[in-house]
Amino acid sequence: MVASLETENGIVRFFTWLWAGLERTLFLGMKFTFPSRFVSPLGFLGMLTFITFIILGITGALLMFYYEPILDRAWDSVERINDVIPYGFHIRNIHYHASNAMVFLALAHMYYQYFSGRYKIRNEVLWVTGILLGTVTILEAFTGYDILYNERAELAISIAASLTNSIPVMGPDIVSAIFGSGFADFVLRFYALHVFILPIVMLGLMAVHFPRFLVFDVPMVMAISGAIFITGGVFPVELGVKFEPSSPPGVTVPEWYLTGLYAFLRTQFDKFVTGVLWPGLFIGALLLIPFMDKYKKFSWKDRPLITAIGITSLAQILVTTYWGFYIDPDILKSLTERLVIDPIVFYTVMILLVPLSFGFTYMMIKLAKHSEYRKKIEAAERKAAGETRRGINLPENWSWLILITLLIFQVYLNISAYYAGAVGFRNVELFLVGLILLTFAGIFHVYRYSSQQAKFKPKPPKTDTKEIKSTIQEKSKPIIVEVPHKDPSQLTITSDSQRAISPETTIQTPSNIIETEDRTNT
Repeated sequence: MVASLETENGIVRFFTWLWAGLERTLFLGMKFTFPSRFVSPLGFLGMLTFITFIILGITGALLMFYYEPILDRAWDSVERINDVIPYGFHIRNIHYHASNAMVFLALAHMYYQYFSGRYKIRNEVLWVTGILLGTVTILEAFTGYDILYNERAELAISIAASLTNSIPVMGPDIVSAIFGSGFADFVLRFYALHVFILPIVMLGLMAVHFPRFLVFDVPMVMAISGAIFITGGVFPVELGVKFEPSSPPGVTVPEWYLTGLYAFLRTQFDKFVTGVLWPGLFIGALLLIPFMDKYKKFSWKDRPLITAIGITSLAQILVTTYWGFYIDPDILKSLTERLVIDPIVFYTVMILLVPLSFGFTYMMIKLAKHSEYRKKIEAAERKAAGETRRGINLPENWSWLILITLLIFQVYLNISAYYAGAVGFRNVELFLVGLILLTFAGIFHVYRYSSQQAKFKPKPPKTDTKEIKSTIQEKSKPIIVEVPHKDPSQLTITSDSQRAISPETTIQTPSNIIETEDRTNT
């Protein structure tokens, strides 16, 4: 017992010493908030993006053990990871879908900050570093799926080399520095970019981009992780066709976050204009938005021009992304005919989206303000009528019933995942592990909700026993009432069973007092 106490004290002293040392570092300069109730994840999408970055770092480090950055062996090594290495299928799928999730969350985080006007409250530096960080994130994902070196990777690499070469003055030198003598030795350079150079740049930008106050919501982190696992189980990533220089490549498209750019290139306009200038102008406009926004308010309803520009950009991104995926299904046509997009139709649609988006934005602002005005009137009417709107409170018994049900379901999922892994159903196992994480998120949230309900449960009013006893004793004391002497002729007999008393005189007894007070209280 003494030894265990000494060990415990030593552990406590160690963590106390460690915490005191961390207080002098950058880590504890950040203030982490762990919500005690459900909060909207829109406010901490940046933290969720960073969580996916951590997942990518862990799974990427594990994949590095078996990946061979050599042109002839790159695809074969990935195939070996996927089919032979234990849990290689799981790690590769998690890594791939986490990269897509990181790009998606980064874009969602950027547009939420844009429409909510968060960059206006002295957050210009955070906004600028965030735009740069998002650009590097796309480059990181791009280099990641290129080092597989299948037909899709070859298409992306060829387009990237062509666009880089079209840059005036510096373009050819950059291509020579990255590609060297050609495809024979570029894999190692892309590998270095993917696993070392770009992550270092991202960490440096994160050090400047992260605010001091961060929200870390455990259920939401588990939910995002579970969603990545489930996506990997339902949509397992394919290896694709290994690129062979001797055979002609098939019809393919790049990843979803690059298909918009691919649509511009398929119009066959100048490569530098469509592939470098337009994306550069878009990124430059995003960088200048905080300095162009002169509105005093933050809400999207009070900044119509900025909101309309954001809606227009979203509409154009969605249309070009879909257009980049679309390929003419007529196999009788040549590859060029199937891929080329009519530039007149394409740019006409891009121009028409501007007035349509502006009109839609101003209409939505008008409807939103009208709805807001109606809500204020309804709230004033409820207040005048003495009505209050109460939230939905789940009874405590139901909360515990849901919690126990989720725990039982969690045990069932664990057994099912173990069985699926034992019989070789790898995608089912990955899907079930994702459900386990989602169920854990639900358990954590229900427990947190129940704790909050118990914490704020109204307590019964306190009663003082001594005070009650003294009140009863006082009421039990007889009260003497002096009845003035009257002539017997003035006495009235109400009935044979009642006492004859004067009509203006009442004799108070303890029982009468208590009975009267009870009627008054009622």
